[in-house]
Amino acid sequence: MSSEDLFRAIVLFVAFGLLMALVWVRLEAPDIALAEAAIGAGLTGALMMAALDRLSSVKPIQKVAASAQRKQLSLSSKVLPLIALVLIVLGLGYALLSLPEIADGLTPNVKENMAQSGVKNPVTAVLLNFRGYDTLLEMVVLLLALLSVWSLGGERKLSPRSTNPILGSLCRVLVPVLILVSCYLLWVGADAPGGAFQAGSVLGAAGVLLLLSGWHVEQKYLLWPLRFILILGSGVFIIMAAVLLLIQGGLLTYPVAQAGWMILLLESAATLSIGATLAALFLGGVPKSRVDQ
Repeated sequence: MSSEDLFRAIVLFVAFGLLMALVWVRLEAPDIALAEAAIGAGLTGALMMAALDRLSSVKPIQKVAASAQRKQLSLSSKVLPLIALVLIVLGLGYALLSLPEIADGLTPNVKENMAQSGVKNPVTAVLLNFRGYDTLLEMVVLLLALLSVWSLGGERKLSPRSTNPILGSLCRVLVPVLILVSCYLLWVGADAPGGAFQAGSVLGAAGVLLLLSGWHVEQKYLLWPLRFILILGSGVFIIMAAVLLLIQGGLLTYPVAQAGWMILLLESAATLSIGATLAALFLGGVPKSRVDQ
């Protein structure tokens, strides 16, 4: 799917994300389906719409200069990415064809160790216990993405409060519902599809809806409280990893008796950080509480 119209391209991307969510449901992977629907289709589409809105403010002269610069691209700058793409496709195809026809993967190992994981959902066991350092790195990457946006975007003024009664009523109804859904996904993630990333993405969607309605945060909450929430997930991960490394002798090696509440603590901190980070990414710059009159 492709389109020269940027708005249409974003709509096609969101539609593709929704179709992929249905595919994951069909493949019996509800955790990935939730993440794809909430992040891949929902929040990513919102981020693209926000970027498109900022592009509309670019001066026509700048657009003409950028268009001329694209036309002056050398042949090598067009061919080299194509060659790299072909090599990646060939490598992935070779790896796929090299897989055995019947492979159990890590499923038997996960089933054997579920009793020691502290949770009943195998996906949560893998992400927060068996391979918890992967989730830690994902949290750090998400935080670095926000810092990169802040380093480029400067201050971003919040939009004026909307006077549209429909949008106001929608926010008053949907935001509490989204927060409840986020809490449910966080709690149920230990036993069923859900968890920190799904809960955080729903919480981030609530933040995006509030920002669209012109909801303003007081200046005192935009300084250290916001930054504390942003680093909370990664910070709790790192502190717990360091403590367990000293006590247990392994990175994120939980004691069996305490594994359940430790994972819940990690997921709770990660949910808050993910939600705040996604909402801050949608804002697109260091937040500035007051709108110039």
